[in-house]
Amino acid sequence: MLTPPAAAEALLFASGGPMEKKRLAEHLGLTEAETVTVLRALATALSGRGIALVESDDEVELRTAPEAAEVVRALRESELSRDLGKASLETLAVIAYHDGATRGDIDWVRGVNSSASVRTLLVRGLIEGKEDRGDKRRIRYGLTTDALAYLGLKNATELPRKSELAEQAASIIEEEAAETA
Repeated sequence: MLTPPAAAEALLFASGGPMEKKRLAEHLGLTEAETVTVLRALATALSGRGIALVESDDEVELRTAPEAAEVVRALRESELSRDLGKASLETLAVIAYHDGATRGDIDWVRGVNSSASVRTLLVRGLIEGKEDRGDKRRIRYGLTTDALAYLGLKNATELPRKSELAEQAASIIEEEAAETA
């Protein structure tokens, strides 16, 4: 069984973003005063590690510790210098053609977990996440102007349409079949 600080850490990690302290207290089955004590214990336990507890008046979040800024910056720079891989390009296409997509949408279309690809695209500034109007618990991802520039487009209306892609795919298949015959 987890200690309350370990349970709080797990919940904050799983949330992937800020969590209201009231909501955390509810999930832990604690009073707000008890939750304050648990958060102090968690902050102490995280001291000297790569993760820190960041609190506002109403919310709390796990973030990279300020002391780790240099190594995190080096990681981000190395990620930005690489070309986008197939998985990230697929994820970018799903987001582009769905006019904004949730992680669930992306995973369903690709048939695999896309969290690493979404993270890569976010770090590179090619997509941005906004709260889903229909369900405030979800994030809907959309293209940024940087993504359009990366794709060589002036706006999203310049994306090739499905019918155009189907025609192009058919002609490529015909060409390849003719070459191998």
